[in-house]
Amino acid sequence: EVQLVESGGGLVQPGGSLRLSCAASGFTFSAYPMSWYRQAPGKERELVARISITGTGRSPVYAGSVKGRFTISRDNAKNTVYLQMNTLKPDDTAVYYCSAFGFGNEWWGQGTQVTVSA
Repeated sequence: EVQLVESGGGLVQPGGSLRLSCAASGFTFSAYPMSWYRQAPGKERELVARISITGTGRSPVYAGSVKGRFTISRDNAKNTVYLQMNTLKPDDTAVYYCSAFGFGNEWWGQGTQVTVSA
């Protein structure tokens, strides 16, 4: 059974930092690009960051609104993808989802809430 389990969300003040983790199981993690999406209330789900499989030489992709503040990374030995979020803003408030796409498959985690508020 494929599982993507996000953790690390919470309440943080503007300007603060959080690190999200997504633990994957049930598939060959290292063979899949991994992505973080987010969905704010009343808005569509949007791509936040995507990281390619290791060894392709491709740089991660970021949404313009988070470029320079967020960093996606992966640890294939731990089957985990991370999202380091710095200088958080109230507009970053959303449910953050981990996802894996490839080989005709599409998997999503259950999401973790991030709230940026004073």
